[in-house]
Amino acid sequence: MYCIIVRTQLKPGNRESFLAAMLENAQASVREEPGCLVFDVIEDRETPDCFHLYEVYQDEQALAAHKETPHYRASRQIVTPLIDSQSVTRADVLALNPER
Repeated sequence: MYCIIVRTQLKPGNRESFLAAMLENAQASVREEPGCLVFDVIEDRETPDCFHLYEVYQDEQALAAHKETPHYRASRQIVTPLIDSQSVTRADVLALNPER
């Protein structure tokens, strides 16, 4: 399995707009994409306007397919102008909690 952890620092004052778009994208990803196994949206407690996306895919091809979906493209149009900075950690998943 393939995982990305996306750290997103928003421009101040954009929390609600970001969450509206990102939560919808996360839900649609898990619901509609067989290759998307996990899509968690996490709010940093220590850094204002900072979010982490924890995404697990069957493989890198599933992530590539995710980026072609209507819900991904719609969310990117909304969130891209709200972002101050973003970084991505790419990793292999060695164990996934089966109770999820």
